[in-house]
Amino acid sequence: MRDMFQTAVQLLYPPRCLGCGEMVESDFGLCADCWQDTPFIGGTVCDSCGAPLPGEADGARLDCDDCMVQPRPWAQGRAALIYRGRARDIVLALKHGDRPEVAHAAGRWLARAAQPLLRDDMVIAPVPLHPTRLFKRRYNQSALLVQALARETGHRYCPDLLVRRQRTAPLDGKSAAERFADLEGVIGLHPGRAHRMTGRPVLLVDDVMTSGATLSACAEACHAGGAAQVFVLALARVVKEH
Repeated sequence: MRDMFQTAVQLLYPPRCLGCGEMVESDFGLCADCWQDTPFIGGTVCDSCGAPLPGEADGARLDCDDCMVQPRPWAQGRAALIYRGRARDIVLALKHGDRPEVAHAAGRWLARAAQPLLRDDMVIAPVPLHPTRLFKRRYNQSALLVQALARETGHRYCPDLLVRRQRTAPLDGKSAAERFADLEGVIGLHPGRAHRMTGRPVLLVDDVMTSGATLSACAEACHAGGAAQVFVLALARVVKEH
């Protein structure tokens, strides 16, 4: 009976590519063309932010120019995608296009990228949205990514470990210095959740890392609350075009 029901659902709602909407073989996948146009990050990367780097890794820690200029308040960071091409479309569909199903596939991509970061007894937490923005959007895209990642890795997660104390203006188009200034003191620990991360490693998850200002504010709040270590993971990383 269950197989018959699933077959009927597939006939009525055939699997569609997350990127272009063309039919694909399985749910939450990409067609061949969109896969080629989705820049996954692999190879040598910056240990702090996950941006791709030239050359071969030799076992020593490597940091990109941005992370050397702006040291990060976290131990390591990774990202699954470069924020351009089809990856940018996918992230925006999740963030602003009312496409929460994107998180299902993103959870698998994030789980692969997160392998160097995962620790025993780690708690995974999303970058928070201000309540007014959450009400308008109806979901926190970072929280959906955390749920999908936890499902893939088996780690525990806390969807409201952090809170935004005030609503900030959109950060798009602002300089790195402006972003860091806007977020100073904005993010803090949920008073009823702090005990869940005390003395434990924390993995913070966001949809996009640009300057790192938002994740820095979150990492500093976790350190202040007694986290053993803080790691960060983004679905996509904005990188400079060369």
